[in-house]
Amino acid sequence: MVARTVPSITGPAVLRYAALAAKVALFALLLSALIWPDLSGIKGKASTARLIVYPIGALVLPLWWFAYGRARSKLHKVFPWSADLLMTLPWLVDLIGNRLNLFDTISWWDDAMHFVLWALLTAGVLTAFAPRSLTRALTVFVALGFGATAAVIWELGEYVAFVRHSPELQTAYTDTLGDLTLGTLGALLAGLIVHQVRKA
Repeated sequence: MVARTVPSITGPAVLRYAALAAKVALFALLLSALIWPDLSGIKGKASTARLIVYPIGALVLPLWWFAYGRARSKLHKVFPWSADLLMTLPWLVDLIGNRLNLFDTISWWDDAMHFVLWALLTAGVLTAFAPRSLTRALTVFVALGFGATAAVIWELGEYVAFVRHSPELQTAYTDTLGDLTLGTLGALLAGLIVHQVRKA
């Protein structure tokens, strides 16, 4: 009987520590939101949904890896720390922005976040799951497919969770179109950058 080798979970130290630090900071903010909801910055902004979705978003790659990915990986069975960091940052940055009230005090912050955070999330998903052999065109198509779909799901979630019962309903249509456009453009940029970095 051939002994099964347990894949090692290693990677560049800086990326590994950065990804772990991002997760610690994210869960610390989530815990503080449970303890002091009035200070969280997400009260009245689907706080319960965020407390559920954000941990899932940050843990989906590690959970997939331990359950399935490490046995299928073609990348020397090394955990993709860079992808993990990219897929954790959007949730962390969003929470920090809400905690500091940046979404309500800086007019362009929400637009910038829809572009930047969707670029980060899409780059992480591509790095973790998209084959390196994809052409530029296919990488961009995959990025757009994921990014646009995720943006639609996010906007639907926002609408159901709090927009339909808030004063924002008056301007929700225009804002949603802008958010979808910026999220899609962020995903497009991520596809182009990921392909370029892989081929460098």
